[in-house]
Amino acid sequence: MTGETCPDLFGLSDGDFAVIGTDRTEELDALLPESAARADCERTVVITRDTLLRAERDIPDA
Repeated sequence: MTGETCPDLFGLSDGDFAVIGTDRTEELDALLPESAARADCERTVVITRDTLLRAERDIPDA
């Protein structure tokens, strides 16, 4: 509403969550653990710790 841009995490009507963050796919792909996998249609997006901690209270437990 202020015209400023910033990372955000918000719920969608289907129950999923959307994340707005910095696309760092190219930079971080080689650093992902072997147990991590990313499909071609997926990107590695970084949000600040503060953003996630502030959103935590709005994420349902179940």
